[in-house]
Amino acid sequence: MSFIRSLRTIRHLRACQLVYQIFYRLTRKHHRRYGDSGPIPRLRWAQDVNFPAPTGDTTNDSDTIALGALTFLNRQETVGFPPDWKRADLPRLWLYNLHYHEFLWELGFEQARAVVLDWVANYGSGAAQVGWEAYPTSLRLANWCAIFFGRYRSRTLMDEQFCERLWASIYEQAEHLRRNLEWHLLGNHLLENAVALALVGSCFEHPAAEVWFEKGCAILERELPEQVLADGGHFERSPMYQCRVLYALLLLSATGDSLLNELVRPYLGRLAGSLAAVTHPDGGIALFNDSAFGIYPRPRELMERAGVESPRVGVFALPESGYYGARTSDGNYIICDAGAIGPDYQPGHGHADLFSFELSLQGARVVVDSGVSTYEAGPMRDYCRSTRAHNTIEIEGEDQVELWAAFRVGRRCRPRAVKWKACEDGFELSGRHDGYRHLPGRPTHARTFLWQPQGRLELRDRVDAEHPLRSIARLHFHPDCRIDDVGGDACVLIFPRGRVRVSWLGWETVAKDESFYCPEFGIEFPNPCLAFSNPSQLRAGAVVGFEGTIRIELL
Repeated sequence: MSFIRSLRTIRHLRACQLVYQIFYRLTRKHHRRYGDSGPIPRLRWAQDVNFPAPTGDTTNDSDTIALGALTFLNRQETVGFPPDWKRADLPRLWLYNLHYHEFLWELGFEQARAVVLDWVANYGSGAAQVGWEAYPTSLRLANWCAIFFGRYRSRTLMDEQFCERLWASIYEQAEHLRRNLEWHLLGNHLLENAVALALVGSCFEHPAAEVWFEKGCAILERELPEQVLADGGHFERSPMYQCRVLYALLLLSATGDSLLNELVRPYLGRLAGSLAAVTHPDGGIALFNDSAFGIYPRPRELMERAGVESPRVGVFALPESGYYGARTSDGNYIICDAGAIGPDYQPGHGHADLFSFELSLQGARVVVDSGVSTYEAGPMRDYCRSTRAHNTIEIEGEDQVELWAAFRVGRRCRPRAVKWKACEDGFELSGRHDGYRHLPGRPTHARTFLWQPQGRLELRDRVDAEHPLRSIARLHFHPDCRIDDVGGDACVLIFPRGRVRVSWLGWETVAKDESFYCPEFGIEFPNPCLAFSNPSQLRAGAVVGFEGTIRIELL
C-alpha cells in the first residue's frame, strides 16, 4: 500500500526533481572548498541602501539574546551567546530559524559581529549540517549582506579584519549554494536560492559575484512567471508564503540595481494587490494552507513598500489562486477556497481544504481555518492538514487528498465547474470536486456559497454517490466565540462584537466537535466547532443524493 502511495506521489514530480533527489542523496555528506576568495572586493551598492527587516512580530530583543535566550516558533531555548550552533536535541525547523540569522536584525553592530565571527569559527563547513542546507544558507546570506553592507555598512568597512573574514565566508557559502540549488524541491525553495544569489551578486564587484548574479537572475526569469500567478497569488496558494515572496522581491528592489528592479517590478504590484485581498480586517492574513501569523512582515507593511493601498471594499475574485470573497466598510469579510491544492509537482504546503472558507464579522474573526501548528511530522501536523480541520465536507472519515508524512501528497483533489457571479448584493460561488471518487460509491461533493454583505452566508452542499455514505460538514469558530445550546434547527453564536445565528436544513444531526485553532507555530487553542452529519439512507433512483443547507447570519 505504501509503495502504491509513493507511486501516486512521485508520478507528479518533474524529471529534474527525480534526478536531483538521487544526486543530492549521494553527495550531501561531501563539502568541498572553493578556493581563495581573495581580499574583499569593492561594493556595488549605494551608500544609502535601506533594506526591510524580514520578520513579523518578533519575540526576540537584544537583551534576551545577549542573555543567551532565543525564541523561534513560540519556543524559547537557552542556547548561550553566541549561540550553541549544534544543538541536535532541538527540532529541525527551530534550528533552521537559528541558522537564518534573522535575529541579527535585533542586535547592534558589535553583538551581530560577534555572532557571525563565532558562527564562522565554530560551526565550520559541512554539507550534511542543517545550517549548510541550501534554504537556511540562502536566508543567512541575504541577512548578512543586508545587515552588514546595508544597515551597518560604514562600521563594517571600517573593521578590515572583520570584513575579510565576513567576505571569505560569504564567498564560500555562495559558491556552495550555487552548486547545491534546490532543484529537487523547486517552488519557493528554489526561488529563495535565486534571490540570495542575485542579492549577494549585486553587492560585490568580483568575478564570482557576477556568476552568482547571472545565475540568480536566470532562475528568477524562469520561476517568477510561473510562481506569481496572473491574479498576483503565489502558486503554492499559501498567504504566508505570498508574504515571503513579496518581501524577497522588495529586498531585491531595495538594492537599487537597475537589472533587478526591471526584473521584479512587474510582480510587486500584483503580489501586493492579491495579498490585500487575502487579508482580514484585523490586518492578518487568511490562514489557508501552511500559513501562520508572526513569521513574515505584516501585509500592510509589505503593501506600503510595494505602493499598494489598503484592501478595497467590494467583491474580489482571484481565479488562478482559487480565492474568492468580499469585504465591507464595516468589517464584514469572507474568503472562500475553490482552487487546486497547489502545483502538482510541489503541493507540500497544501491542505485538504477545498471549498473551505473564513469569515470575519464587524472586524472580528468568527469562522476560522485551522492554520498550521508545526512542520514536524506527527499528529498535530496531520490534523492541521486534514479535511476535518477545515470548514468543508468530509466523507467516510477520509481526506479530500491523500496526505502523508510532513509534506507528501499522493492522490489529489481537483475543483470542477467553478462558477463565480458577483452582484450588487453579494456573490454566488459554486463548484464540485473529485477528491472522493476513489471511495466505494464514487461520491462527489458540490458546494454553493451565497453571500450578502449585511453579514449573511448560505452554504448549500450536495453529495452524490452510488450507495449511502456518511458525510460531515464542520464549522470551526474562533476561540473567542461561544456556542449556545444546540437544538432543533438553529443555535446562537456569541462573539466579542455581537451575535450570530447559525441555522440548518437537511442535516440529520448537529453536535459540538473537538477542534484546534493554530494561528502561530507552536500554538494550539481548543476552539468551538459544529459538526453537521447527513442522513445515512436517502435514495434518489440509482444514485444516493443528499442535500444540506447551513446559514450564518449576523444578528
